[in-house]
Amino acid sequence: MAETETSKSEELDQNKIDSEVLQNIPVTISVEVGRTSLKIRDLMRLAQGSVVELDRLAGEPLDLMVNNTPVAQGEVVLVNDRYGVKLTSVIPTVDRVKNL
Repeated sequence: MAETETSKSEELDQNKIDSEVLQNIPVTISVEVGRTSLKIRDLMRLAQGSVVELDRLAGEPLDLMVNNTPVAQGEVVLVNDRYGVKLTSVIPTVDRVKNL
């Protein structure tokens, strides 16, 4: 019985260590405004001043992405003359971690 309690305690300690390590890993966050598909010939014709139409309407929420996985949605705001994203919805933590 003592071995079982010891192994459970060691497992909990290992999970805590793993969790602490994971929480300190840096990730790159990107914001996706929209997407589209282009043929290569159209891609090659792009030049300064070209406009690429995206699949989103103006005013729709933007996707906050980590490793190309959505984790939240939000709207563009200005923060000290820089763009920022004010989150309007966030995917639950369990689902976010599962999808990374």
